[in-house]
Amino acid sequence: RKMELSSGKLARFADGSAVVQLGDTAVMVTAVSKTKPSASQFMPLVVDYRQKAAAAGRIPTNYLRRELGSTDKEILTSRVIDFEYFFCRSVNQTKKVGYFYDTQILCNLLAVDGVNDPDVLAINGASAALALSDIPWNGPIGAVRVGLVDGETVINPTRKQMSSSALNLVVAAAPQNQVVMLEATAENILQQDFCHAIKVGVKHTQQVIQGIQQLVKEQGVAKRTVQLFVAPEKIVECAKELASNKIYAVFTDSSHDKISRDEAINKIRLETEEQLKAKFPEAEPYEIMESFNVVSKDIFRKLVLNEYRRCDGRDLTSLRDIKCEVNMYKMLHGSALFQRGQTQVLCTVTFDSIESSVKSDLISTAVSGIKDKNFMLHYEFPPYATNEIGKVTGMNRRELGHGALAERALKPIIPQDFPFTIRVTSEVLESNGSSSMASACGGSLALMDAGVPVSSAVAGVAIGLITKCSLEKGDIEDYRLLTDILGIEDYYGDMDFKMAGTNKGITALQVDLKLPGIPVKIVMEAIQQATAAKREILQIMNETLAKPRPNRKESGPVVETIHVPLSKRLRFIGPGAYNLKKLQAQTGVTVSQLDEETYSVFAPTPSAMHEAREFIHEICKDDQEVNLEFGAVYTATITEIRDSGVMVKLYPNMTPVLLHNSQLDQRKIKHPSALGLEVGQEIQVKYFGRDPTDGRMRLSRKILQSPATTVLKTLTDKNSIVLGGTVPQSSTSSQ
Repeated sequence: RKMELSSGKLARFADGSAVVQLGDTAVMVTAVSKTKPSASQFMPLVVDYRQKAAAAGRIPTNYLRRELGSTDKEILTSRVIDFEYFFCRSVNQTKKVGYFYDTQILCNLLAVDGVNDPDVLAINGASAALALSDIPWNGPIGAVRVGLVDGETVINPTRKQMSSSALNLVVAAAPQNQVVMLEATAENILQQDFCHAIKVGVKHTQQVIQGIQQLVKEQGVAKRTVQLFVAPEKIVECAKELASNKIYAVFTDSSHDKISRDEAINKIRLETEEQLKAKFPEAEPYEIMESFNVVSKDIFRKLVLNEYRRCDGRDLTSLRDIKCEVNMYKMLHGSALFQRGQTQVLCTVTFDSIESSVKSDLISTAVSGIKDKNFMLHYEFPPYATNEIGKVTGMNRRELGHGALAERALKPIIPQDFPFTIRVTSEVLESNGSSSMASACGGSLALMDAGVPVSSAVAGVAIGLITKCSLEKGDIEDYRLLTDILGIEDYYGDMDFKMAGTNKGITALQVDLKLPGIPVKIVMEAIQQATAAKREILQIMNETLAKPRPNRKESGPVVETIHVPLSKRLRFIGPGAYNLKKLQAQTGVTVSQLDEETYSVFAPTPSAMHEAREFIHEICKDDQEVNLEFGAVYTATITEIRDSGVMVKLYPNMTPVLLHNSQLDQRKIKHPSALGLEVGQEIQVKYFGRDPTDGRMRLSRKILQSPATTVLKTLTDKNSIVLGGTVPQSSTSSQ
């Protein structure tokens, strides 16, 4: 299908602006960068993707009726376009230069047709906007979504196709088939199918790149001249003489843990910076700090490239020591502690009613088609996990992104018909690399501990990359792939390749690169290396808990169904839902209606369900009904006089029903007192079954003023509300 790229009509004051359209979905992306560098001395990039209600033909349902804060979908889409995936291409890694100008990329959803997802359009729009601007950038890139429908790969599938797709893969690539970013969710697909989808996706990104290049050529864009910050060679050489041996000694001492290694390097840093300041008093603070960073990074990378050594003593493909525990606390529905080296994650599972599922807002539903979500994983990263002090606030972008990745890894193994909403919480207690993949491992164990009948266990691992690039062309000359990377290997390395899956296949993937791109060959090798590590982790996890527990814990929630005949619905619910509200307030249960005569009762504990049963029996115990015959005449007792009629009972334990004024007499009356009716008086009424809409009994006295009808005296066969049992075969009333 045709994807259209255009520019020059909208937002012309921006440094770069592009509109991307696929079908009737359109996204406008703008790029603006300041002309003076910031004082922060780092790449200050802000990417914001915003969904507009008007684009979907809706009005926001909040009290202000306007767009407020960012939704999860907006934040996650912004992260895909963000620094680690995208704008790193503005920096030439081989020359160690930095672009320190405030830059903002805004993605504005103009129109959405409910068929085509706008997130991939936003990535291509950001690439086009930067390429068409005068901002220096080592682009462009192109992005496509790849689906797998009935075993066939589909490029940029529609929403309907995605609903039956076993794969949701977003591929971003640079010219010459260089992979820049991968993000995937898969229904446990085989490795060979996954690799084939990546290759097909990379091939189709080149068409997008060609379109952007053609647009740039037509507009004749000239890039601005900027100051790219680099550490001076003379200061770098001096720092190397002063500190290289000390840094090497720390990096080759495998007895160091994360804290002691960081402290040792910081001590060397402070000493070296003091000496450099004395030798180069005119140097900027940034130049001094960056010179030490260049030296320490170079030593660390050469240690891996030349000596095949890692700072903790492992070889390139070894995992850290792994320990697993389950059933940490009895009162939790499910729990697990996953420890991999110095990364420690506590995962818990909580069950709640289906009503507790996440309800998507109208705009996200219109864009993505997802309404409710009854499985969620929430990731928390407190400051003490890295021995730091910080403000504990709400969820940030990083926590949301890591949680979404672990959630995507586990979602394919969750049964579709599970009767509860599942919430997995992953709290990182210690962090030294790959906490999101540890969350996937711990979450899998916690789900099995909770008795969720998952199809198989899931494990995840992070693969790193150290490269040696040509100084002339910037091409990769040599590289090393690292299994189960540490935090420092992520920091000094070129790639964070996270993959999760089962013994059979792959469920999630996220690739974060700091290079302008890597060949598909390296990606394939990383997948192979991650697959071997994943199987090894699953073997260790299976030693702790190999399969889901056959039963949920006794402290866990309970769900039962109630059959309520239409004739009893008013009695069960009560006026203004009084009985239901009272039931929920007193026992803590949640009642939801499944169909006309069936209700689901969710209780957080078995004792709460027991209380709910007693409550329901109490309100319904005096509501037994005899089997009345249509057209028969009965003696009714008046229990109450109302303006609209009289309340009557046909038998003692019956709930009074209204006999309306219009059915009291052949004459039109405005009040029952006109006929001299009193409370306790017995009158003859004829039974005409029940109203099919609300189940109310239909009686008439007026009809008896014509020739009389015989009275049916057989009043047996009782029927009432059934809790947790079988639905009665016979109806409570004859229609």
